[in-house]
Amino acid sequence: MVVEGDNQMKAMPDLAQEIERLLAGADAAIKEATNYLISQGEVVDLAEWVTIKEYCHRFQVKNVETVVNWINRGIIPAENVRTIEEFNNTRLIKAVPFKKTAATLRS
Repeated sequence: MVVEGDNQMKAMPDLAQEIERLLAGADAAIKEATNYLISQGEVVDLAEWVTIKEYCHRFQVKNVETVVNWINRGIIPAENVRTIEEFNNTRLIKAVPFKKTAATLRS
């Protein structure tokens, strides 16, 4: 049993170090993306603009296809959608809920 406890104690610092390494990598990627967008004249606040998947998560939309349909139909206004070509045409949506009408609920 002592061996198991020792292994668990060794694993915890390793896990913490791995988490720190992953967070540092994510921070570096965010900084790189932000610097690139700024150099291209784009300023994107990632708290204000989110991916379609994150939009679904924040506003309890059941699937990504629904939001894509809303964008294509203009239900989500064009000024609330950005396409970042340099990032594989990733679409960002302004993180604001829109008013649901009977027409949008059928989509």
